[in-house]
Amino acid sequence: MTRTVGVVLAGGLSRRFGSPKAFAKLGERYFYEIAKEALEAQCDEVIVVTRQELLAQFPANVNGMIDIMEYKGLGPLAGILSAMESVEADRYIVLPCDMPYVDDEVVEKLLAQHQQGVTAVITDGRHHPLVSVWDGYVKSHLREALDNGQLRVMEVLSRSGVIWIEGSLLVDDVKRVFTNVNTPEVLERN
Repeated sequence: MTRTVGVVLAGGLSRRFGSPKAFAKLGERYFYEIAKEALEAQCDEVIVVTRQELLAQFPANVNGMIDIMEYKGLGPLAGILSAMESVEADRYIVLPCDMPYVDDEVVEKLLAQHQQGVTAVITDGRHHPLVSVWDGYVKSHLREALDNGQLRVMEVLSRSGVIWIEGSLLVDDVKRVFTNVNTPEVLERN
């Protein structure tokens, strides 16, 4: 049986947003809760990867963790690898916490498109590498990249044989759903 683990990336510095995006709200729910819920139906377990100073703010029922020490603070690749090192799985579905319009249907359809390696979303020529599915064996590519100081997600994906799935295959309202909420103004507009 295939084991699938969800990874919510909630450790960014949120400089443009002005406060931790994991705890921004859409309606009554925190961004991290929305991402976690989007993953739960497809995953055996969901991990929220965050920064040390935010970890205590998550409730006890959230499986939170920080980057493993040797890759601490090295960005999203470190968060993904830390989750992979922490929990063994056949595949990992990754979502950033700052895309609160990605729901469980999008995740289900993305997973259905996944064949092997890494599958990620592209919309109108714009790549969304953190809305993605990663096979467990890609862990070695991540480790090698981080050990060599390579922090760019796109470069690691290109070496991992990424398959780009057009967002319109997953949802009709592509522009809204795949919007990174990087500022409070973006949230207000949507």
